Amino acid sequence: MTDHPDWTAPTKPAELTYNRLIDAILDGTFPPNSFLPAERQLSEMLGVTRSTLRETLQRLAADGWLEIQHGKPTRVRDIWTEGNLNVLAMLVKHQAVLPRAFIPQLLEVRSALAPLYTRGAVEHNAAGVAVLLDSLTANLADTPESFASTDWTLHHRLTVLSTNPVFTLMLNGFAGFYEEMARLYFSLPESRASSRQFYTDLRAAALAEDAPAAQAITQAIMLYSIELWNRAAETEIEQERIRKE
Repeated sequence: MTDHPDWTAPTKPAELTYNRLIDAILDGTFPPNSFLPAERQLSEMLGVTRSTLRETLQRLAADGWLEIQHGKPTRVRDIWTEGNLNVLAMLVKHQAVLPRAFIPQLLEVRSALAPLYTRGAVEHNAAGVAVLLDSLTANLADTPESFASTDWTLHHRLTVLSTNPVFTLMLNGFAGFYEEMARLYFSLPESRASSRQFYTDLRAAALAEDAPAAQAITQAIMLYSIELWNRAAETEIEQERIRKE
């Protein structure tokens, strides 16, 4: 029996161009408020046809990266002041060129949102929250991978149980990226221990149908997670330095 063929589709020119231009914006090749080269020059630089480039530029403009005005050069928007959720969703896919402060800033946002949707989940379905925690922690292995998967599932389900779909839509924008970063976060034994305690405390609050307590418990772990993330990131940097020596 022969092996299955590789069905992976090649990256389309427009998609490749889209990602290359985002990388160029993020790494400073095309800094905020600068103007892109003329269409002919830019298409030659990227090795694509002008029609492919036009398609890509229109998409980048629609997604908030560029400003296109007829008869004027194409301006690179300052994504940190003019960006939108489309930009945010793409940022997590281009983490290699993200500023180092981005993850702690993202965690700060999570620390503001997670207590709200957790409170909402307990208010609307306390029993469901308790059952969810029981199912997720029953056989939780003490590994970064297991905790990363469990934590993603927990928070995703909490947004659903909160009955506010906006929370779910926002969290969905970080699918994949969330677990990737969580594996680094949970590489620290302290992170796994604190989250295990969080799950226990949150379950108790859910069983008591105490939504304010659930909110406070979540707020505390979110703030502590920022400290632990910084510690995990510093450990990774040090290990990378040692590997290079």
